[in-house]
Amino acid sequence: MFNQENFANVPVNIHDGANGYQMSVVAPGLEKSDFNLNVDGNILTISYEKSEEKTEDADNWVRKEFSMKSFKRSFTLNEKVDGNKISAQYKNGILEIFIPKKEIAIPKKVEITVN
Repeated sequence: MFNQENFANVPVNIHDGANGYQMSVVAPGLEKSDFNLNVDGNILTISYEKSEEKTEDADNWVRKEFSMKSFKRSFTLNEKVDGNKISAQYKNGILEIFIPKKEIAIPKKVEITVN
């Protein structure tokens, strides 16, 4: 199925369905535009990176903290999947990624007439 290349603290569930794999990535509090998903060869990479500036007192800077939120997970796709047809949606703090399996040509039954 998948081999995980990089490990991060972001939980991922993967379900093997009849038509493809359903990946669920827990990522609450993000925007769908914050995600970067790409396939390079047979490697699917899911990432997010955003820096934030937190300020307690904007005028006098009693305390100011910089924060970096990021994650990156990579998975090796096997030969059963179609990497060109992967789809994703972000809803209720969960990034759902559908990785369809390739359609396998089913042999047709053909009658052959003997002459």
